[in-house]
Order: sequence, then structure tokens, then C-alpha cells
Amino acid sequence: MPLFSVLYTLLSTALFLCLLPLLPLIACREKYRRRLFQRLGFGLAARLRTLSPPPAGVPTIWIHALSVGEVTSALPLVRGVREHFPQARIIFSATTRAGNQVADKVLSPLVDALIAAPLDLGPVASFFIRSLRPDLFILVETDFWPHWLHCLARRNIPTLLVNGRISAPSFARYRRFAWLFRPMFQTFTLLSMQTKADTDKMVSLGLDPQQVTTLGNLKFDTSQLTEHQESRGDTVWLKQRYGFSTAAPLWICGSTHPGEEQPIFQVYRRLLADLPQLQLLLAPRNIERAKEIVALGREQGLACRRWTSGKDAQGPLLILDTIGELAGCYPMAEVVFIGGSLAPFGGHNPIEPAAAGVPVLFGPHMEDFAEIAAELHQRGGARQVDSTDALYVELRHLFADQAARRQMAEAAGLCVRLNRGVVGRHLEVISRLVARGKHHNRHE
Repeated sequence: MPLFSVLYTLLSTALFLCLLPLLPLIACREKYRRRLFQRLGFGLAARLRTLSPPPAGVPTIWIHALSVGEVTSALPLVRGVREHFPQARIIFSATTRAGNQVADKVLSPLVDALIAAPLDLGPVASFFIRSLRPDLFILVETDFWPHWLHCLARRNIPTLLVNGRISAPSFARYRRFAWLFRPMFQTFTLLSMQTKADTDKMVSLGLDPQQVTTLGNLKFDTSQLTEHQESRGDTVWLKQRYGFSTAAPLWICGSTHPGEEQPIFQVYRRLLADLPQLQLLLAPRNIERAKEIVALGREQGLACRRWTSGKDAQGPLLILDTIGELAGCYPMAEVVFIGGSLAPFGGHNPIEPAAAGVPVLFGPHMEDFAEIAAELHQRGGARQVDSTDALYVELRHLFADQAARRQMAEAAGLCVRLNRGVVGRHLEVISRLVARGKHHNRHE
């Protein structure tokens, strides 16, 4: 075992022992009690006893995601795994409370059990692994825990990273502390990255090129493409549901960050001079900022309504302050702007609006999704703006030119279609790894 793993295990065990005397105090707080105890493994054995035992020779597959974005990315893969292994026992875990809530909403029909992720402390991860006895462990995108991964490796359980990506800040950190991260990444049987650039970064950290592959972004297979020719009634229903006028145009700004809402409101006010009926749906990345954003709108003379404050309310400006609904809103937009790109936050994934057949705009900061953004831009499905003024000019042009919007929408949809098939490529790899895991479990 690498030295860092030994040290990390000793440290995590010490923290676990320090936590034990505090459990009675934590148990007094409702906010933390249930989830913390679940993450320590309390109730796991009883939960598993409620499941029907898998037939002999049928695999157990454990899939783990960090939070909402990763759970959403996992959806097409989980659906594919269920279809490919109809009798398999599929266990899904998420780290955050919000991730678990979304998983419960979208994955419950597809998996056998939803569980809280183990804390990477002392014997906890080992207890989860012994209880679940997975033939394969799949990690979605991120949430790397050294002790947990080494426990899997010590038991020779095949471990697969899917939808892997490395942002510029993460890559700098991985390179700086390569002595720490390289042994951890080497515990994976295979790392499946979203892009060739992500694969090259992993190899440059010292990993065996045979251990890393490029299988694409699972979000290309997240939903069926919503063509422009879709039933107009579906869009009408969506607008009615969210309290918008069905006849007026709608601009959606998804996953915005601090420093972006104010310029977005400024652009919206300028657009209203020519398009007095224009509507705006703004979805902050952190929904806890909704009250702050409403105040920003009020400062600019804009009356914002919050989705959680009254779902029967109507009005042209909506703050979507819920988790897991944004992707379903994209089909009703004329244009979508990707948040996290006007301010330097690395941008967010533009695939979902593109898959909905909607023109996409983003700012100069799309570093975290550079290859996807570049392909969308190259194919004509997206445009990049470098300032607030440029965003206003581009929006004014698009809202005035229906043919340009249609052309961009078709190009965005084509880009998504050409990149589909990601789940199928993953299933080929998963089938091989499951066979390896089943062989190991038979000989334990």
C-alpha cells in the first residue's frame, strides 16, 4: 500500500475515534442525526435485508455520485445498466443531501436501493464494501476518497470512473500534489474521460495510457432531442405551468453565479425597450441565493417571483429556486445563456439546452467545458460573447431573427445527435469489468 494511503488511513481512523464520543451530541440535532448515522453505516444491514437476494451469478453494481450535477449525468448510464443487466442489483449512493433528493426523484424506479455515501473514516468504507459486496464500483465524474478507493482495490473489486473531467484548477492541484493523487488514480481499473484533453491530462500525471480512455460525455445521452418540430402544445403547457405568457418570448439563464445576475438584469431591461413582452427565467447555481437575487432585481426596478414562493403566481420574471428542474425548462426557451461563463467560474455544461433544440450563448469563461463549447460553436449551435454589451447585441439580434434562431437550434441538435452513443460505449466496458468482478467474488 502506498505510504500516503497508510497515513491517510491512520488519520481517518483517528478522526473516526474522535467522532465517536460526539455522536450523542450530534444525535440531539435533527438536522444532522439521520444522515450522519446513515453515512456511518447505521441501518445499512437492515436496509439490505429488505431487498430480494440477487439470483446466483447476477452482479451487484454500486454506482456513486457526488451531488445534483453528477446524479443527472448518471441517469442515462443507470438506465442503460438496468436495461443491459435487468436482474442485477444496482445500489446508488450520493454524497450530498440535494444529490440524494434528486436521485430519489429520478433514479428510484431504476435501482434496487438508494443509500447515503459512506464517510471516508476508519472502518466505515470497509463496512459498506463488505455489506454490499459489489462486483463493480462506478464513480461518476468526481468525489475521490483515498481510503474508500484503496479499500475497493484491496478487495480486487473493479473500479470504473465515468464521465471524468479535469478542470484547469483541479489539474494544477493534481500536478502539484502528484505524489498524493497519482496513487489514488492508479487504484482505478479504468478511467473513462469525457474528452481527449481530459485523457491527456490524466496520462501526463503519470498514469498508464492503457488505464485511461475517452468514451465521451454521458449528458449527450441524457434526453431525447426535442426538435423544433415538436408539438407546440408541449411548450404551451410548460409555459403555463411556470406562470409565463404562452405567446411571449422567453430567455433562460441557467446556473448563474455571483456577479452575473446584475448584468443579466441590466441586459434584460435594455431588451425590454424593443421587446416589452420578453420574459426571463433565471436559475442560480446556488438556490440559497434566491432572496439575494430578488433584491438585486428590485434594485433595478424588476419584480421577480420565486418558484418556491407560489407556483400559481404569474409574471415575466421567474427565479427558479429548486433543484433538478432546470433541464426540463429549456425546451420552452427561445435562447439560453449558460451561467458561470460571464464571470470566471469555468462555465457549465451546455449539452442540456442544446439537446432541447435551443440556441446557446455563453461568456468567455467556459474552461471547464472547453471542448464541448468549442464543438457547439464550430457547428453553429452556440455563440460566445465576451462582455455584457456583446450579450445584449447578440440577444437583440436573435430575438429579432427567427430564421437565425432556427438555424442555431438545428445545429445544436445535430451536434448532440452526432455525439450520442456514449452509454453504449460504457456498457461494453462495464460488461467486461462485471465479468471480472463476478469471477473474483466466486473465488473469495
